[in-house]
Amino acid sequence: MIHTTDHAAIRELQLDRPPVNALSPELIVALRKAIEEASSGGARALILSGTPGRFSAGLDIPLLLGLDKPAISEFWPAFYGLAGAITGSAIPIVAAITGYAPAGGAVLATFCDWRLMADGDYKIGLNEVQVGLPLPPVILHGLRRLVGPRQAERLAVAGEMLSPQEALRVGFVDEVVPLENVVERALEYCQRLLALPPEAMMSTRRLARADLVALFENLEAEVKRTIAVWWDPTTQAQLRALVERLGKRTK
Repeated sequence: MIHTTDHAAIRELQLDRPPVNALSPELIVALRKAIEEASSGGARALILSGTPGRFSAGLDIPLLLGLDKPAISEFWPAFYGLAGAITGSAIPIVAAITGYAPAGGAVLATFCDWRLMADGDYKIGLNEVQVGLPLPPVILHGLRRLVGPRQAERLAVAGEMLSPQEALRVGFVDEVVPLENVVERALEYCQRLLALPPEAMMSTRRLARADLVALFENLEAEVKRTIAVWWDPTTQAQLRALVERLGKRTK
């Protein structure tokens, strides 16, 4: 599910869970472990990438709908834990967005240090509202930090999906490049960071991201609300209708 490539001191973690790199419980646990182990393994920066045309399609909703309450009660803390691990990583993480990145895929990118997206007929966005899920507060705060309060309200309430150029215009991503250059440009960005005096760069990074890290403190109540919303009959009906629509498209 994850291919690891070391480019000298920069480690690339490529999501590869066909067909669309959807986030399953197993992938979430594996990705968090890989992120947390990277710095202890000698990496000084991380790149999170996907397969060509797909960064991550977000949560694997069909799979999650088949899980019972104990499993869902484990899943949501794990998902929040992954986002927190990206946010609080001891080393910089660059999102090399190699294609579509809706919902959970956009969440991963939101909490990285830098975001590069492939140019083309792709979309990125926190479209949870469109599929019947309210956007969790910590994710809304992360979005607001990137694009500002008014844009965050507009994008979150409508669950807007953005083209690469639209995402660049509002500040959701930091750079748009051809698909074949996404990882290369991510490497160049990491190399520029690592060429700086290390202690000065890392201490300033910690200070600059302290507000973002603080979002993940004391999340027990939010996680409980998210689990309760998941089991709400209206939410379940909307998610099952979504899966049915997606199934019809693939036939």
